[in-house]
Order: sequence, then structure tokens, then C-alpha cells
Amino acid sequence: MRKKIILVTGDPNSINSELIYKSWKKLTNSTKSDLFLISNFDLLSAQFRKLNYNISLKRVDNISSHFKIKNTIKILNIDLRFKDPFKVPKKSATKFVWDSLNLAHKLGLQKNVAGIINCPINKELLKKKHVGVTEYFASKCSIKDDSEVMVIKSNNLMVSPITTHVDIKSISKRIKRRIIVKKVRTINKWYKAKFSKKPKIALLGLNPHNGELRKLSEEYKIIIPAVNYIQKFNIDLKGPFASDTIFINDYKKYDIIVGMYHDQVLSPFKALFKFDAINLTLGLKYVRVSPDHGVANDKILLKKSNPISLLKCIKYIKDSK
Repeated sequence: MRKKIILVTGDPNSINSELIYKSWKKLTNSTKSDLFLISNFDLLSAQFRKLNYNISLKRVDNISSHFKIKNTIKILNIDLRFKDPFKVPKKSATKFVWDSLNLAHKLGLQKNVAGIINCPINKELLKKKHVGVTEYFASKCSIKDDSEVMVIKSNNLMVSPITTHVDIKSISKRIKRRIIVKKVRTINKWYKAKFSKKPKIALLGLNPHNGELRKLSEEYKIIIPAVNYIQKFNIDLKGPFASDTIFINDYKKYDIIVGMYHDQVLSPFKALFKFDAINLTLGLKYVRVSPDHGVANDKILLKKSNPISLLKCIKYIKDSK
């Protein structure tokens, strides 16, 4: 049985429908037949009409292999009421997003699903539970101690933050030796399984200039002991490195740069690779990826958005089957 790809259309007030259409036009027929969208049929139909996109949509009740609908986007329908298809009220959009993610999680656990892709979601819609999508799926998979792993992957480099969607003032409290060890070991195991070789990993410090390795610094108390312990497992890990210089040139020596917090690694990564990348969550009970960009609601209806990141997500899931 061919495994299915689940695509959550995400935030209704976004460029997601444009990206889905542009990606769909580039997919092979076999990939189209495996793809199921979690969305609202009426919403997506209205958005395509407003964008002047002519494409066939069909509601389906499940992801049974009996559906062989050529060149038709299959929709697993989520209830949503709206007037303007690109101005869905926040309350309705929030419920729609959470209902979509809940269904995606349930489907992701099925053996006939290759993986989940979620299109971008405005963080304002996730505030109710004070988490991002990464943390949500980790919670649903009963992962504790922040041990899920976010990886941003381009063709030439990967980066991963030890802490994810955490306020700056709270980061130092979340830096724990056991979490660093668990996340680096998860990254190493995944990389070896995916690419059949051992990765070269660089670990960054937390403070400017690694806190000058002062005895009270996180580098001295937590990060260096974590590096020493991880190296006992024959993992090719070096560090800690100062984050203000490694992305000048030295990053080219490594397969993965692991930082202590989100923007420490994502800001330079996006400066180097723009949005030619995908976001993965490791350690879940299923494969989950998403495009490495936001909802871009300032670009709605302009029809200028680039679908490359979504296409790479689809390819990653397809290659993971």
C-alpha cells in the first residue's frame, strides 16, 4: 500500500493557498494521488476563485487507498464559517487551526501515513496554549523535558536550537546538560539513519564570547560537561563555539550547527539561505515537516510567493516513505 502524505493548510489568512496551488502544478501524478489536505473545502474553493486559480477539489471522508482521483485535490474537511476567505476572524481561525492539527496528529499515527506537513500558522492563533506547532506535536506524542528536536535543513547546512519558542529571559533556565545530551544524540541518530554517515556537529555557547568560560557561566557549568559526555558516545561533536563568528566561514566545516536558542541559529541561517529550507521535528512518533517561512499576509493576493520550501517538504516526506 502506498503511504499517504498529510498536508495541513494552516492559517486561513495567509499565502498558503497560493503556495499549495503552485506546488500542486509541479507535482507528479503519483505524488498528487498520495496527497491529502486537511482544510475547509469552501474556504479553499473561495480562495482559489479569488486568486483566479482553476483547479478541481473534492471532499473525502478518509485516506483510504480506494480514492484514485486524477489531478484533483482531496480535502479532509474541517468546519469553518467565514465571509471573506482571506479575512477569517481570529476566533474562527484559531479553532480551525487547532482542529486541523488535532486531526493531523491522529492521522500521523496511522501506519499508512508517510508524514505530516503543516503550512505556516500565525503564532497569534497558538497563544491559547502558549506553544508553537513543534511543541504541540511533541506534547501530543507524550514527549517530555523539551526533548523534541527542531531542525532547519537546507541542502548545504542544518541548524538546531536547544530551546525553541522561549522568551529570551527564560532561555538560561531551560539550558540543561541532560537536554543538550538527549537532543544531540537524537540528531546524531537521525542523521546517520537518514544519510548513512556520521554527522559533524558544532555546538554553540550561550553567552557572548562563551562567557569567557567563567566558572559561573552556563558554558563552564553545563555546556562543556555536556560536550565531554556526548563525545564518549563516539559522536563527532565540537564546541562550544562563539556564535558571533562561526557563521562567517567555519560553519562550512560542519553538517549541523546546534545553538542554545531559536534566533541564535535561525537568524544567520536565514540570512545565508533565505527560505530555501524546511523545518523538521525529530523525536516524534511520525515524520513532521513545515515550510521555513511565515504566513506573509502582506503578500496575500499578490501571487508572487515562492513555493520552493513547501515543495521541498513534500519531497522530504515522499523520500521518507
